[in-house]
Amino acid sequence: MSYTLLALLLATGFFVGMLLLLELGHRLGNHFEEIDPDGAHTGTGPVEGAVFALLGLLVAFTFSGAAQRFDARRNLIVEEANAIGTAYLRLDELPAEAQPALRELFRRYLDSRLEVYRKLPDIDAAREALARSSQLQGEIWSRAVAGCDAAGPRPCAILLLPALNAMIDITTTRTMAALMHPPAVIFGLLFILGLGCAVLAGYSMAGGTRRKWPHMIAFAAVTAITVYVVLDLEYPRLGLIRVDAHDQVLVELRQTMR
Repeated sequence: MSYTLLALLLATGFFVGMLLLLELGHRLGNHFEEIDPDGAHTGTGPVEGAVFALLGLLVAFTFSGAAQRFDARRNLIVEEANAIGTAYLRLDELPAEAQPALRELFRRYLDSRLEVYRKLPDIDAAREALARSSQLQGEIWSRAVAGCDAAGPRPCAILLLPALNAMIDITTTRTMAALMHPPAVIFGLLFILGLGCAVLAGYSMAGGTRRKWPHMIAFAAVTAITVYVVLDLEYPRLGLIRVDAHDQVLVELRQTMR
């Protein structure tokens, strides 16, 4: 099952669950109004306000964090393209006989970096591509050091090796950025609070013989869609919201290496 389908099923289940709990809250409200017409809603306002405020705070926190991480991941793609491009240009500092082999390694390396993220959501295949990238990093570094030693007094080591180091470091930064998500308990709390608020909302709408379906459906739909968007932002390689378009900067860099 794809992540997109799983997320849609989760959001749909959350929506249906909220509707059911809205109905449950509505029936509870009607039941208590029959028992105590004057006091059924006495004192419930502060509790509802506090719980709904907590839900709003949690949604804002998770949405803001997901959006920030989404932007950070896009920026890291650009940073990696800049790092690889700079290191590739500085190969000119090496002796002419050492450059062709390194340039070919760079082309293979960039291909492997693109494959890491193209393979997702196949985690095993992505890890294999990442392992190939790490192996190529070692080969590039070894050949670059040997080439700088052969270059003698030229400023090869000063210019090339720091650029290679930045190119290698950004891979770790991107890998860790892809793994950075809020603890699962945060998402669990978000779902629980949403369902709890559905009960309270249904209870507060009790009274009368007709259900306030437009309000109930709107509340459940808006909450479920918001939660879905938060999840999609958190995993931008798997869902409908994606950072794949920004990989084009790496593709264009690869084209310049021919």
